Amino acid sequence: MKTKFRSLLVAGAVSLALMQPVMAEEVNVDPWEGFNRAMFSFNDGLDTYALKPVTKGYKAVMPDVAEVGVNNFFENLADVGTFFNNLLQGKFDNATQDFARVAFNSTFGLAGFIDVATPMGIEKHDEDFGQTLGYWGAGSGPYLVVPFFGPMTVRDGIGKFPDALTDPVYHVDDTATRNALYVTRVIDTRAQLLETEKLISGDKYIFIRDAYLQKRAFDIADGDVENYDDNNF
Repeated sequence: MKTKFRSLLVAGAVSLALMQPVMAEEVNVDPWEGFNRAMFSFNDGLDTYALKPVTKGYKAVMPDVAEVGVNNFFENLADVGTFFNNLLQGKFDNATQDFARVAFNSTFGLAGFIDVATPMGIEKHDEDFGQTLGYWGAGSGPYLVVPFFGPMTVRDGIGKFPDALTDPVYHVDDTATRNALYVTRVIDTRAQLLETEKLISGDKYIFIRDAYLQKRAFDIADGDVENYDDNNF
């Protein structure tokens, strides 16, 4: 199953291959580059010596079918936030599909471990509050790398707070269970990147920054990047 993280890396690889001018070079979206590089190095070291080895162990012991099931489970949870953000953007047809996905996958799909909605032809979307802010004209603000959380923009950072409120994991009462779900989701997300990270070339920081910014522009514009105008605050 493709994820936005896979798409992020693919976007970077394609942009470099075509040698197109990147957004970050057209406008000064990275005025905090010194700080960002320091935080990027911290996150990269944490990934190299902790998260990546754990993820490789996870993939080694998990049967493929179980790994797919875990990914489906978290994708189903993500559809809840997508539903609310499509409502906020006035995309009611998409919101109806999001609701149907959650309903079918949570019931017939055994709590989301089986994706029954996609074979039924119910389209999956990907929306968060940062995209909603961008949809209604809020500029991205400067690029920012946050310890433990990785790349984002000021707009996306602000969007993390309402996103947390629509995250079903946030509302799990038992602390141990909630934390276990958070950790498992991080590992599952990292597992999706093990193969696609091989696309990274050159300056890793610049590659990921440009890929992230281009992917976010693509998402907010629903693919119509040519007519997308980010005021950048």
